[in-house]
Amino acid sequence: MERLDPKSDRKLVRAAQYVRMSTEHQQYSTENQAEVIARYATDHGMEIVATYADDGKSGLTLGGRAELQRLLAEAESGHADFSVVLVYDVSRWGRFLDADESAYHEYVCRRAGINVHYPAEQFVNDGSPMSTLIKAVKRTMAAEYSRELSVKVFAGQCRLIERGYRQGGAAGYGLRRQLVAMDGTPKGLLARGQQKSFQTDRVILVPGPEDEIVIVREIFDAFTSGRLSELQIAQLLNGRGVRTDLSREWTRGVVHQLLTNPKYMGVNVYNRKSFKLKQKRLVNPPDMWIRKEGAFQAVISPEQFFQAQAIIQARSKHFTDEEMLGQLRGLLKRYNTLSGMLIDETEGMPSSSAYRSRFSSLVKAYTLIGFTPERDYAYIELNRTLRHFHANHCETLVARLREAGASVRQDPITELFIVNEEFSISLVVARCQPTPGGSTRWNLRFDTSLKPDVTIAVRLEQNNEDVRDYYLFPGSDLFAKRLRLGPENGFFIDLYRFDDLRFLISMAERTPIEVAA
Repeated sequence: MERLDPKSDRKLVRAAQYVRMSTEHQQYSTENQAEVIARYATDHGMEIVATYADDGKSGLTLGGRAELQRLLAEAESGHADFSVVLVYDVSRWGRFLDADESAYHEYVCRRAGINVHYPAEQFVNDGSPMSTLIKAVKRTMAAEYSRELSVKVFAGQCRLIERGYRQGGAAGYGLRRQLVAMDGTPKGLLARGQQKSFQTDRVILVPGPEDEIVIVREIFDAFTSGRLSELQIAQLLNGRGVRTDLSREWTRGVVHQLLTNPKYMGVNVYNRKSFKLKQKRLVNPPDMWIRKEGAFQAVISPEQFFQAQAIIQARSKHFTDEEMLGQLRGLLKRYNTLSGMLIDETEGMPSSSAYRSRFSSLVKAYTLIGFTPERDYAYIELNRTLRHFHANHCETLVARLREAGASVRQDPITELFIVNEEFSISLVVARCQPTPGGSTRWNLRFDTSLKPDVTIAVRLEQNNEDVRDYYLFPGSDLFAKRLRLGPENGFFIDLYRFDDLRFLISMAERTPIEVAA
């Protein structure tokens, strides 16, 4: 039944509200969104008659957001009991990597005669050219936020791996996740699915129950000394009633994954698989893995682990290259896709690690049979190179500062370099990118939330290996999160340009009192 607006005696417009919260800031809690939306509805003569809420859902895709799907289906049905949808802001509608997808879902509503309003935005969504332009920018910014956040999170996770901490995933059979404080003090074991309570806590792997450790060692002994195959080991364990850590029966692939996982010899490995930004889950080649030797207490010795790898590789040597590729073609024809796990679960096939050993990587083997994974590996390789360059340049900078007599430490929280307890330094690297017009550009991204006193921007030459020059930006003059540089940038930008870091080093250099006097 329609109601009247008490302020104007006009019929209230029937509206539905859509709220979404992932794991972002409290400002985006569904309660805060609903409060802003309610005020907007009151001020604009609307009555909220339906609520669609996706709590704890990412905005990267439509999948998993059951309430938004229900709202769109209701709109398309032509029987919706509302003529307006209220969404807190453009990013709550979605952070779709393809901005056109966000626009399409709004169009679905508008096509059905249902308008979408964004109460927290500073523009009116009236279909005018200006509002359309602003929405396009907002949608692109929302997608870029997700990309930038993904890069930052991945870089942070890599640094924690290199310090010996575990990043996500189940511990695996024979191992357990140990929660530790920042100073390394043990705080207890985490059960499956349980997460840490404090952001500063960390997780390491420790040996699990003795009966599971015995089984792990039996598997390696049976494989290296008994010369049993992965399938034979799985059958023996199943015959004894032994179950995996997931309470399932053992398979050839599960045994193979255990035999090839370096964590059992105490090595911390990350990025074996990728599932960034809700895109396709992929198995990465070993040269993309992030490793930390001696991170955990070993369950088996490195010698036995490498002996197992040698056996796995040797068992494929009786196959010629063409025979191995032929089997790979047959598997591709059978399943229309390829993966390391699929290869390992197929009886009679050489293992995925055998393909990596024979052809240097799984990707190379895929290429030889005409299968192309949906991934730009050149871009990934460049990013990996840049990460190493950044780490090496940080080490060189710290060494030069200390040679000049300066004290340098790295803040454990912000990871900024603190020099002489007087000023902080952040270092960013910008790769050289060609433009369609034949020129070059460098895109700089700054984490202004860290508020460094000095940001060193390293520009690379066109080969993205050698340093072109440096920009030293004082924190007070760092006015934007992003900066796009060309070969020449005008006086007010190139004022901060230097050919080397001698000026910065001189700022930190210590002079004996008697010399200064």
